[in-house]
Amino acid sequence: MASVYAAIEKSAGLLDVTASRDKVWPVLSAFEDALPQAVIAFRVATNARHEGEFDARFTLPKDLDPYAVALSKGLIEKTDHPVGSLLSDIQGLCPIDSYGVDFGVIAGFKKIWVYFPGGEHETLARLGELPSMPASLAGNVDFFTRYGLAEKVDVIGIDYRSRTMNVYFAAPAECFEKETVLAMHRDIGLPNPSEQMFNFCQKSFGLYTTLNWDSPQIERISYGVKTQDPMAFFARLGTKVEHFVKSVPYGVEDPKMVYAAVTSSGEEYYKLQSYYRWRSVSRLNTAYISVRDKENV
Repeated sequence: MASVYAAIEKSAGLLDVTASRDKVWPVLSAFEDALPQAVIAFRVATNARHEGEFDARFTLPKDLDPYAVALSKGLIEKTDHPVGSLLSDIQGLCPIDSYGVDFGVIAGFKKIWVYFPGGEHETLARLGELPSMPASLAGNVDFFTRYGLAEKVDVIGIDYRSRTMNVYFAAPAECFEKETVLAMHRDIGLPNPSEQMFNFCQKSFGLYTTLNWDSPQIERISYGVKTQDPMAFFARLGTKVEHFVKSVPYGVEDPKMVYAAVTSSGEEYYKLQSYYRWRSVSRLNTAYISVRDKENV
């Protein structure tokens, strides 16, 4: 655990971010027994909202309830909001392969990820019936069906701090073609992506959407690319982010992840992910939090 903390601290320092031991250590301690088997990744985002923060994430086995652990260890507070019931509702409905957690070195515990078994996609018809699910999921089912996504749910992400959720899809190849990207953005009221984003989308392997409980709209759509060279996609990322990408010492030979996102406000930004540990000892369904390496899981 001490070595993982040291790696987080050192990597955050590449962005001039000082990790808060009071925020990071309790998360690592709460899941200490699972860390030796976990895939562990670090992530940085290029937009202003994420400036000054550095995220880490790791996978967990399916027999460990991450929400129960987070509550018992004081990482999050119990809430009457539906976000607090969503994981248990999913557990009661769906077979689960594994979990993941996400935390910031400044903000602390943030998210739980739910991975469904490989090749056994969940459907929006089933998920939309859960009482704690945002109404916007069922409310946009026509959109998801139109683009071949409604029966291709791979992962659910639950953000307890922002009270949002992510739905990750094993999307058909057509979803990454320029005309389809344009149509999808138009259908949900998002601005047209830049040419850089279009070029990025053509190399994507998956996409996810962000929803919340307060709006009927899809808040954000994001695309993921796996690469050995994140800088190949950009002319410039900003001095600190470029320094991180070029200097992070962990997982040097491992694939990196880049995510491109467009929000409802028209903001376009990127998230870059590097691995402290790319392979776990056990088989985990490591999808978009840690990459579903479809050739090797």
